[in-house]
Amino acid sequence: MRTFACIAIFLLVVSFPLCASAAPKIVVVGDSLSAAYGIEKQRGWVALLQQRLRRQGLDYEVVNASITGDTTRGGLSRLPATLERERPAVLIIALGGNDGLRGLAPEQTLSNLRGMIEEGRDAGASILLLGVRLPMNYGRAFGEKFHRVYLELAREEQVALVPFFLEGVAETRELMQPDGIHPGVAAQPRILDNVWSALEPLLQTVPVGKVDSG
Repeated sequence: MRTFACIAIFLLVVSFPLCASAAPKIVVVGDSLSAAYGIEKQRGWVALLQQRLRRQGLDYEVVNASITGDTTRGGLSRLPATLERERPAVLIIALGGNDGLRGLAPEQTLSNLRGMIEEGRDAGASILLLGVRLPMNYGRAFGEKFHRVYLELAREEQVALVPFFLEGVAETRELMQPDGIHPGVAAQPRILDNVWSALEPLLQTVPVGKVDSG
């Protein structure tokens, strides 16, 4: 009986690290720009990110927690539950566009984004902030004030930043859907490249196993 108990305890100890070694997660909290609005989800940049990680043999699980129409206020309110459920190693915050389109005060956007950064950091995640620019018809002064939110916040909070994650896309009509707001299928690899440039250094700081890339 004592021998059986010792064997059982040994098996539990040996198997525990295997259970605890699940792939680290990258969670994207965004709006329609990250939720693959108007296109097949598997062709959106977040899905392409998962594919790139696998091709490179990096054992990460990408979770797309983006909701079309979401604002920074909505993102902040649902983030605690997302962090508790997913426990990400990396948190990508891709919100704010709807704040600007609705004319919300940039100060409020900044406050909400700061709250998300603090929540993510407290949960042990590395943070990547994706900056947004507003269409020119919203006025140059308001657009610049809005964009500075991301630049100032990244500097103050010392987090990784993509200043404008639709760089090379938003200004190219052929890459946008007919509404002129949402990127089309052809734009998604370019968006991923923009994000990857800032994301890749963060991945080097997170212990991760290698997988067979096939």
